[in-house]
Amino acid sequence: MDFQKIAKKVLLTEAKELENAASLIGGEMSEVVKLISNIKGKLIISGVGKSGLVGSKMAATFASTGTSSFFLHPTEAMHGDLGMIGKDDALLAISYSGESEELIKILPHIKRFNIPLIAMAKDKNSTLGCYADIFLPINVEKEACPLNIAPTSSTTLTMALGDALAVCMMEHRGFEKKDFASFHPGGSLGKMLFVKIKDIMRDKNLPIVEPKTPLKEAIVVMSEGRLGNVLIAENGALKAVLSDGDLRRALMRDDFSMEVDSITYASINPKYTTDEDMLASDALKLIEEYKLQHLVVTDKNKNIKGVLHIHDLVEAGIK
Repeated sequence: MDFQKIAKKVLLTEAKELENAASLIGGEMSEVVKLISNIKGKLIISGVGKSGLVGSKMAATFASTGTSSFFLHPTEAMHGDLGMIGKDDALLAISYSGESEELIKILPHIKRFNIPLIAMAKDKNSTLGCYADIFLPINVEKEACPLNIAPTSSTTLTMALGDALAVCMMEHRGFEKKDFASFHPGGSLGKMLFVKIKDIMRDKNLPIVEPKTPLKEAIVVMSEGRLGNVLIAENGALKAVLSDGDLRRALMRDDFSMEVDSITYASINPKYTTDEDMLASDALKLIEEYKLQHLVVTDKNKNIKGVLHIHDLVEAGIK
């Protein structure tokens, strides 16, 4: 069998259904956005089977993009979890057929709570559609399943419509990167927007020597410091940096000597920053721009406070 051909057919079938749905989107999307933006409580999403799995993902997407939301399983709702629904909430119910027994059973109780009901189903005249205050159609002409039975195109469309609705809410609320990061402090974006130099810089046992320290002693300090360099300071103030690259270049000189002062072969006026509150992601840009291995951190008097090494950034997941 040509599985490459089968896979391609599945993707094209589902893509066609998405295009068809996009061409049919009407004012109901604006109604849903207005409804959700006006509720004081949470957007509760419910469904069973494949619709429930999609609904769970949708709730997670809403919650992470500024719309308070959680998933409620209809069966659990009938056994006590209806108490999770508040008078200021709204329910988004998903059932492709619009007749899922477990979901239909909770609808009279939802109406008793007098909260808005948004329905996603293929038929507005289904039981779920008749209960709805706003109806979002998820009808497809063909499932990607060769038997035209297994939920494939329909679940893809449902999830895509959920994404579309979440993005509409983001645009409506003016949701920005910093807002997204506040819900994802452990993610890569959160690290970019929250981790500062002072959070990951090395500030203990730094390899620091005086300008007149003999080079052979400075090399020992460099080796023990494991930074690939030694910081040269006078009374605590940064004067120069002697890197392993400086040392290799010095070795090529005819007048090279291990007895000279450590500052002899060092790079004078190295790059440094006095802003330890600088975002680590911005520090990485400086390191990359100037092709550095590290960035020295000092106070306003150039007294050394720490060192941010490129390896520290990599280990912290800063990109």
